Amino acid sequence: MVGAHRLPCEIPAANEPSDFAGDDTRWVLPTTILGSSLGFIDSSVVNVALPAMQRGLETGFGAMQWVINGYMLTLASLILLGGSAGDRFGRRRIFMIGIAGFAAASLACGLAPSATWLIAARVAQGAAAALLTPASLAIIGGAYRGEARGPAIGTWAAAGAFTTALGPALGGWLVDTVGWRSIFFINLPIAVAVLLLARKLPRDRGTGHAAPLDRSGGVLAVLTLGLLSYGLITIGEGAWTRGALALIAALAAAWLFIRREAAASAPMMPLSLFRSSNFSGANTLTIVLYAALGGALFLLPFLLIEVHGYTAMAAGAAFLPFSLIMGAGSRWSGGLVDRFGARLPLVVGPGVTAVGFMVLAVSGDDPNYWSGFLPGLIVIGTGMTIAVAPLTTTVLDAAPENKSGTASGINNAAARAGSLIAVAALGLAFGGTAPPDFEGSALAHAYRLVMLAAAGCAALGALIAALTISPARQSPG
Repeated sequence: MVGAHRLPCEIPAANEPSDFAGDDTRWVLPTTILGSSLGFIDSSVVNVALPAMQRGLETGFGAMQWVINGYMLTLASLILLGGSAGDRFGRRRIFMIGIAGFAAASLACGLAPSATWLIAARVAQGAAAALLTPASLAIIGGAYRGEARGPAIGTWAAAGAFTTALGPALGGWLVDTVGWRSIFFINLPIAVAVLLLARKLPRDRGTGHAAPLDRSGGVLAVLTLGLLSYGLITIGEGAWTRGALALIAALAAAWLFIRREAAASAPMMPLSLFRSSNFSGANTLTIVLYAALGGALFLLPFLLIEVHGYTAMAAGAAFLPFSLIMGAGSRWSGGLVDRFGARLPLVVGPGVTAVGFMVLAVSGDDPNYWSGFLPGLIVIGTGMTIAVAPLTTTVLDAAPENKSGTASGINNAAARAGSLIAVAALGLAFGGTAPPDFEGSALAHAYRLVMLAAAGCAALGALIAALTISPARQSPG
């Protein structure tokens, strides 16, 4: 998740179970739905709480960028390793470790006495989510077979859409009535319930022949995205020399990561997948499209709360139509590739999304939600609905069947990485000469620039699709 919406490829991989004793499935859906809700709710709630966190911790905008990016850094970098760990050591075991780690990190977030503490806890929370997220999906994929799998996936997806839609409003209400720390403390009873339910799941032994974990690749991925985020945030605060050096170091780390993946016997990101134009194009589109969405949805609550005087609950509820459109339209958009091929929806969807960001850019001075924000959010939700399911289909169609789980994970990580880059670069919208000024006029001006940049990124995504995606549905080689 990146804000109040679902990511592409957030579906269980359609691989047959290997060692999962899935005869008794009574507890599978309740456990995985409740466990997944931790990540869904957390991702959609934290953005709404950022202004309150900033005031409560008496810190700057850069720290709030790290509150979001610390979580996405480890989640994006380690989610592929998390999936491999489940295969190797057992899905239930890794799922329970992820839940316990997420609860411990949530407690640390809620008790944070400083921004530095909170950021460190968010980094740990992202690492735990990188274990529980793929494990929960793999448990469903392993427990249900044949005709039973489709309804199970549908139930899980519907529950995820419901919790994602309600998350921001619920979180905003907690921020207004209890305080921002409560959005982390609420994870603790949920995690305890999940751990109790998880004990009822059948044990799976893991696969003794599983490939070794690509630990070096994981470390280099964290280093690359961490340096990239640090460099962009630092430049946004006016420290151009230090930021530029970090970006150079990020490029070096990225080069080492690519070399490592090319030489590894079991890479976390097989480079052979990128030989497909559809796969490369779809993932590049994912990065720029989710960069647009992540940056825009990070700054929108600040404008609503700090400039227009919305409560946190009202700011959270502002996202509800967007989430409902995506949830209601996902089944319809899933058939677009069969009807029109892959290219058309992946050009039209980002193009419509770009129009939505343009609408938000020109209407942001209007404090009235119905005229200033709802129209743009409806257009963006429509565009994303057109794009996301075909994006998932294109990625999975472009990969061999035995690599579908890895392809899904790469696309999921690409979406998170795109959002991370955008959030890190937001300081540039404030001029990049000093720590961002949150006076009303400065914030409103930065918001307008961010929405225009988001429109440009979405339009670039449409162009990428037009140039790289095959018109017809592609069968994996």
